[in-house]
Amino acid sequence: MTTYKIGDSRVIESREVSDGVTIRRRREAPDGKRFTTYERVEKPNLAVIKKDSTRELFDRDKLATAIKRSVGKFFASEVEVEEMITEIEDALYAIGENEITSKQIGDKVLDELAIRNEVAYVRFASVYHEFKTLDDFVKILEQKRAQKITGLQA
Repeated sequence: MTTYKIGDSRVIESREVSDGVTIRRRREAPDGKRFTTYERVEKPNLAVIKKDSTRELFDRDKLATAIKRSVGKFFASEVEVEEMITEIEDALYAIGENEITSKQIGDKVLDELAIRNEVAYVRFASVYHEFKTLDDFVKILEQKRAQKITGLQA
């Protein structure tokens, strides 16, 4: 396998990838061989402040695992789940802080689930809010029903 320096190559073609944030470049090395590079804007690291006040770096994969575990099969496809995770991640970066709390993450997940799937919302809320009794479920269901009615009347 030959290794090339990007600076020694010339760009033949550039185009945006369908995700809207990545650029695909076809390049040609001095020896005439062609290769492809992908470029995306690097986001700054986000630190997550957990409930016990410890800090760790934001991990998209950890977020994805938590969401998939809690919502089960309530989405049509993996693509829909990935779109939701991207929306949540973008919203977290839009806060504009270097540190965010795990509560902010959970709240963004709930906001997104409230829009997309009511049952998935309740499942995630039960884990996120650590429901202990049926009354906890009833309370959140009543809140969702009230929001739905209010939304219909507006």
